[in-house]
Amino acid sequence: MAEQRIVLVDSDATWRKSIKAVLTKLGYWVVGEAADGLSGLKLVRSRQPDLLIIEAGVPGMDGLEVARILHEDKLAPVVVLVSSMSPGLLEKAKEARVSALLTKPVDESTLLSAVELALANYQEIIKLESQVQELKEALETRKLVEKAKGILMETLGLTEAEAFRRMQKSSMDKRISMRQVAEAIILAHNLKS
Repeated sequence: MAEQRIVLVDSDATWRKSIKAVLTKLGYWVVGEAADGLSGLKLVRSRQPDLLIIEAGVPGMDGLEVARILHEDKLAPVVVLVSSMSPGLLEKAKEARVSALLTKPVDESTLLSAVELALANYQEIIKLESQVQELKEALETRKLVEKAKGILMETLGLTEAEAFRRMQKSSMDKRISMRQVAEAIILAHNLKS
């Protein structure tokens, strides 16, 4: 578990104290507590926890709105607690990208399961998003290199292999990436046109 950092947000101080004790016993580190949504959001931004546990009906900004903001800003996964399941609540929780929705009172094993799943799933999502970004950049680089090779082949009468080798040599000589070489070739060609 490696002491995952958690922020608790609930208007009931007694509940926060008891949940903090359970989380601490389970090996988590509660790095902040708040009684309202806005304070909770500020705590998350300043303390950068691994997880937020928040009551749906906290005063000010409600728990689902805080969850939506945390998802959009990629700050942390959110476990939302509710007193009772009301119609439409599950759909709102899905829209807010809540990791888990638990009904109070929460027992230790249910809390542990929700926390562990939320943390594991969030890490997997972050990893996948990073891989998607890397693939997009690689594809864009490949497109630029192909375009630059085409320009060199057209303007200098080189074969594809010769154009690629020339770009590769330039990349190594100048200690810059192939993408930068390709962008420079394309820019220079566009300036001449």
